[in-house]
Formats: sequence, C-alpha cells, structure tokens
Amino acid sequence: MTARLTVIHPKPRDLGGFKVNRALPAIERCMVGPFVFLDEMGPLSLPKGEGMDVRPHPHIGLATVTYLFEGEIVHRDSLGAVQPIRPGDVNWMTAGSGIVHSERTAPERRAEGVKMHGLQSWVALPAEAEETAPEFHHHPGASLPEFKEGDAQLRLIAGTAYGRQSPVKVYSPIFYLDAVWKDGGVLAWPAEHQERGLYCTHGRLMIEDTQVDPGTLAVLDHGEPATIIAEPGTRAMLLGGAPLGPRHMWWNFVSSSKERIERAKADWQAGRFARVPGETEFIPLPEV
Repeated sequence: MTARLTVIHPKPRDLGGFKVNRALPAIERCMVGPFVFLDEMGPLSLPKGEGMDVRPHPHIGLATVTYLFEGEIVHRDSLGAVQPIRPGDVNWMTAGSGIVHSERTAPERRAEGVKMHGLQSWVALPAEAEETAPEFHHHPGASLPEFKEGDAQLRLIAGTAYGRQSPVKVYSPIFYLDAVWKDGGVLAWPAEHQERGLYCTHGRLMIEDTQVDPGTLAVLDHGEPATIIAEPGTRAMLLGGAPLGPRHMWWNFVSSSKERIERAKADWQAGRFARVPGETEFIPLPEV
C-alpha cells in the first residue's frame, strides 16, 4: 500500500520583530504523535545592535525543544539554568507542573549582527507525566547519534529510529531526526512509529509521488513504509511517535484538562509561578 500524505503549508506569524512559519497546530492536523507545536524561525538577519528578546513566560504540560541550524540563543529559566544553544545542540526543557523561561541574544552576538535559523517544537506529555517536576537538559550535538542511512546523513535528536536511541530523556514513544542529503538521493522511511511527519527546511524532496517544498509539513496518513527522494542540498526534520489523545492548548499552556489550563492562567496572572533569576521583565497573560 502506498502511503498517503496530508500536506500543510504554514502561514507566517509575527512574534514581535521576527516572523515564524507555524506548521503545528494547523487546521489540517493538530498533532503528529506527541508534537503539538512546530515553528520554523528564520532564516533571518538582524542589523548590529538588535537581537532576539523573548521575555520570561510560563509553560505547563509539555517539553520545549529548540534546535538551531544557524545562530545562537541564550536560554534562562526558573530552575536557574543559563545555557547558550548553538547549531546541532538540543535544549530540552520539561515544563511539567510549571516552568518559566526567557530566550535572548547575548550582548556579544548583538554587536556582530544576528543571523538565525532553527526550529522550536513542543512535545505534549502523557497524562501521567503532565504534573512531573520541571527539568532542563542541554545536549551538545556531539552527544547525539549521527549515522548514514541510505543517502541521508541523520542526527537523532530524541527518541528512537533506525535501531538507535537518543540520550534525551522523553516520556512517551517519539522520534525526532535531522536529515541531510548533501548529494541528494533516497531514504527508506520505515513504519516504526504510529504517526510520522516531515518538515522540509532546505531544498526539495518527494515522498512517493508528492513534492514537498521548503517550509512545508507533510504528514503520513497511515502506518505504511515510505520512500523519500531528495534533491542535492535538501534538509528536513522527521518527527512523530505514538499519539497521546486530544490536548487543549491556550497560549503557552498544554494539558489534557481545560481546568488545569484555567488554573495555570490564574497562577500566572497572580504571580504564583517561579521567577527567572536575573530577569525583571515578563510577558503578561494575553487578554484573548
């Protein structure tokens, strides 16, 4: 049986100074496995003196995953973690019962002029782990499995794929892969995981008889093996895993319970979340 695809063309969103392509959630698809949110940041270039300034904001019920192709972001959170993230590295922040973090450009990088390109995704936690204690883990790119499969060079960011396992701590069956076809070619995509998606960032590829261009998310509709044929210079993120069931999303909060989200809203409004050391700014609760 040939795998059928749902193709999603994200619309640009303005996040106050820079734009992103938001692939998830979408009208066509809310989740792919446990992935509930997927933004492509850039590629963008900012003049000297400017940079990214995402003020402290809260999360519950999810893990955030930042992965860069170019540039640098300094992560700070309410656990006290301060960590620059650079291309190929993984910042995996488990919000669980609640965490606050900021994302900024370091002063020395602003002085040079900022270039930025990468992806940020949110992974929903299974119901039994939604209230787990918050954690932050940084994984340098060299600590992640890298291997050749078919004509693609792969880096396993999280979970399991092609007989390998990432060291990143996860709470449900998942996979997240960075795939590069320097000279083009073929990659066989087995039906190891129940739900699978592919987000193309560079170049162009075909899945079966469907073309996938940069800035496009393609989701396989059922668990059949597929074949990816890529042009030279193509790069894509392969992601998915086991479905967790419906999730409610409001602003930065994800939960299987609407009541839990209402409590998180009230807690942020009342200042009951922990603060990020050294930060005085914050993003207010949206009115809508």
